Amino acid sequence: MNFKRNKYTVIKKAISKDLSQFLFNYFLIKRQVAKTLFESKYISPFETMLGIWTDEQVPNTYSHYSDIAMETLLLKVKSVMEKETNLKLIENYSYARIYKKGDILHRHKDRFSCEISTTLNLGGDIWPIFLEPNPKNGKVIDGKYVSDNTKGIKVILNPGDMLVYRGNELEHWREPFEGEDCVQVFLHYNNEKTERAKENIFDNRPHLGLPAWFKK
Repeated sequence: MNFKRNKYTVIKKAISKDLSQFLFNYFLIKRQVAKTLFESKYISPFETMLGIWTDEQVPNTYSHYSDIAMETLLLKVKSVMEKETNLKLIENYSYARIYKKGDILHRHKDRFSCEISTTLNLGGDIWPIFLEPNPKNGKVIDGKYVSDNTKGIKVILNPGDMLVYRGNELEHWREPFEGEDCVQVFLHYNNEKTERAKENIFDNRPHLGLPAWFKK
């Protein structure tokens, strides 16, 4: 599939089965550790270093901006991303979630740091992602993105597969999740040639692995 023409492509087996299984188990354990420490009041629920359940996009679902293992994965798959997109990329940040039954990822487009993005399935129950390949569909009204509600293209990813797409151009979403757990990680980059991309490296942090509050 031609990324330049379509603005998205699917890479099968982008990472090995062993690596995806390792990261899947790791992130499940991390959620369990965070939950125990929060509930036991060993750490404040406002502490973000172990992840959060307060993401407004998918409320009450465990997620983590810049988990260090996922930031390392951001570096690992960069060469695969560059080969598929034929672009020189600047790494920005990772964002991982463990989706639960009933979760919805509403139709949206992403911010500048997500210019070239991938969602990578690490394991759990299969949950399709949809995208609208026509960037002209949807618009911004009063600063909020409004969808034209087009049907879109359904993409099914197995563990280790990833969808690469222009996150700030193509509308993408997921319908209500009917499984129990699904671990996905989003990896975000800028095209090196895009204006302001070099100023935005690491999503405006000094280096990878730092929390969002460490931005300039």
